Order: sequence, then C-alpha cells, then structure tokens
Amino acid sequence: METLKAILTRRSIRKYTNNSLPEEYYEVMLKAAMHAPSARNRQPWHFIIISDRGILKQLAEVSPSWKMLEVAASAIVVCGDQNLEDSESFIIQDCSAATQNILLAAHELGLGSVWLGVHPREDRLIPLKNILDIPENIIPVSMISIGKPDEERETPDRYNVERIHQDTW
Repeated sequence: METLKAILTRRSIRKYTNNSLPEEYYEVMLKAAMHAPSARNRQPWHFIIISDRGILKQLAEVSPSWKMLEVAASAIVVCGDQNLEDSESFIIQDCSAATQNILLAAHELGLGSVWLGVHPREDRLIPLKNILDIPENIIPVSMISIGKPDEERETPDRYNVERIHQDTW
C-alpha cells in the first residue's frame, strides 16, 4: 500500500472477528513503531503486547471507550520511559508518533485498530498500571486495540481549507 493511500484510508475499527493474529504481525507493527521520529533520538518507548483474554477483559472494564478489548485479538500499550527521556512532553510526542506508525502498519496488514486514550487520564492510567504491573518510571501514553476487522467504515474527506493559514494567522 502506498503511504498516502494508507494515511487517507485508515479508519478506527472497533469491531473484530474472533481470530488471533500471526506472531510475525507484531514484529512488523513494532518495527514501524520504533522507526518513528523521537526528540533528540532518545527513543524512550516500551511496548506491552497483550493477548491474554483475561487481561483484555479486565482492561475492557476500565473505561466504556475500551469495551472493544473484550473481542480484540490483542492490544499494544505504548509507554514512555522517564529514565530515557527527562521531558514528559517529549515522551508524549514520541509515543504518539510511534502509536500512529502502529496504526498505519496494522492497516497495511489488513487489520483493524483503534487508538485508545490513556495519558493523562488518571482514571485510566492508574488501573492500567496496576493491571499490567507497570513500573513507576514508565508512563503509559496510549493503547491500541487490534484485530481482524468485522466492520468496514467509509473514508470521509477531512481536508478543510478553513483550517489552513499562510505565513500568519
């Protein structure tokens, strides 16, 4: 798939078939994540792959917007390590770039995925850190629900010239 086509056709998919994913798909998605740009090339990320049904069901109970985890094949939690990057704002930016690369790689593989917000919501951060036993210096930034899609979504035209400014506001 061409890069622009992937960017323009990727959609958030929340419904999945009840299938597991080949192990090699995770390597593809995480290689894409680790090739994201990062501030000062610190690459402060860590990734947690979750495929255990019990853990996915526990996480689905944390937030109503995480319910699709009950049927997802897996999830990937994108975390930033404060020991590798001293600026929390750069950790958020770096992990967000890695998250986008995972979403695009999943789309390329024919998978459905959706970005699930974690940081800075303490009502999500604290339970996630407790369930996954995440160390204190690690900031969970996002989680991505992944599976074989059981829905198709239209691709809207989101290009909006009213949001474009030239040289000054």
